[in-house]
Amino acid sequence: MRARDKAAVSALRSTLAALDNAEAVPVGEAGTRGSALEQSPVGAGATEMVRRELSECGVVDIVRAEVAERLRFAEQLTAPVHADRVARLRAEAAVLLRFLDDRGTP
Repeated sequence: MRARDKAAVSALRSTLAALDNAEAVPVGEAGTRGSALEQSPVGAGATEMVRRELSECGVVDIVRAEVAERLRFAEQLTAPVHADRVARLRAEAAVLLRFLDDRGTP
C-alpha cells in the first residue's frame, strides 16, 4: 500500500465494506425495542447488536462475488473511451484473486 496502488486500495476497501455488510444483522432479526424513554438501553454499546460471524467459506464467497462483479462490469464496458476503467476493474479483480490464490483456492 505504500506504493499507493490505487487499484489494490479500492478493491480492498470495497471488499471490506461488503464483508462488513454481510456481518450486519438484518433489521427484521434485530427485533424492536421499547419505544418509551424508560425502556431505552443505557450505557456505551448498549444499542449495538451482536454481528453475525462469517465462516471462511462465506468470506471466500463474498470475495469471489466481488471479483465476478468487477469482471462482469469490465466485459460490459466495450467502448474505447472506457479502456482505463476496464483496466482498473481487471487490476482490482487480480488483487482479490491473489488473496484467494494465497489460500490455495482457485
